[in-house]
Amino acid sequence: DGFDPVTAADKQAEAVIRALIEKEFPDDGIIGEEFGAVRQTSSHVWIIDPIDGTRAFISGLPVWGTLVGLRVDGKARIGFMSQPYTGEFFVADGEKSQLLRAGQPATRLATRKHQTISEATLFTTTPALFHGETREAYDRLERKVRLARYGCDCYAYAMLAAGFADIVI
Repeated sequence: DGFDPVTAADKQAEAVIRALIEKEFPDDGIIGEEFGAVRQTSSHVWIIDPIDGTRAFISGLPVWGTLVGLRVDGKARIGFMSQPYTGEFFVADGEKSQLLRAGQPATRLATRKHQTISEATLFTTTPALFHGETREAYDRLERKVRLARYGCDCYAYAMLAAGFADIVI
């Protein structure tokens, strides 16, 4: 419900990603947020969200990203979040997760260990996403954590993987 923008950049980015996949892997399937699905029954299917966090993107906040994943025989095998503004590239292949930055060695990612709820940092896009009992449950959790931050979009999940957050809702 409400304002759900799709920009020319969303459409152009997905078109470019699709064209690259079609050129390199013409038999693979593609599921994209902006242009739908083709060859969904292929053994290899790429999933694309060209700009996750469009509201942040149009507001100039660098918490949006480009998301691409690869599903092989129905199972997620690899995925990445690229944030071109910051030059960060988060990638996971099922065995390891890494942060890649140009000119720097890869940083192995790990979530935080042994945190209690009272020590936790919580990220969400906005509590306004939740209603009724779900909102009540969210509010109970937020009251118990050390710190809650809003507006992080897909970047929140990268921060979870990097150990800077403990919970993303």
